[in-house]
Amino acid sequence: MTAKSTGSSPRASGPDPDALPEPTFTISALAKEFGITTRAIRFYESRGLISPERIGTTRRYSKRDRARLILILRGRNLGFTVEDVSGYLALYDSDPGQLTQTRHLLEKVTVAVSDLETKRHDIERSIADLNDIRARCEEHLKKNA
Repeated sequence: MTAKSTGSSPRASGPDPDALPEPTFTISALAKEFGITTRAIRFYESRGLISPERIGTTRRYSKRDRARLILILRGRNLGFTVEDVSGYLALYDSDPGQLTQTRHLLEKVTVAVSDLETKRHDIERSIADLNDIRARCEEHLKKNA
């Protein structure tokens, strides 16, 4: 009769056979989830922003790849360039305390807010000018109708 393991003996190095496998995602599932094309995902991969596992020609994206894709899309939606996002992700990978990353992000966000406020002012001025032109046109048409 063999003794039953109590769990106190050291395990051989390697993956834990009792651990659940990490969920993976296909490129089409991620594209559908985020409302983007598979081509966009492949572009981010080609730029080194995500790196799925390859099994033949099939890509398997990890939870980490999915989380990075969320950050990429958020950054792009906020108007950051792919290079900005790439730099941000590189800092994320190299700075466990995320202090450098946070400073970098704060700087980029501050500039983006300033740019958007300038654009908003320009848009408001343009709307006012167009409304003035429209009012003059309407007045001219009423006088000459």
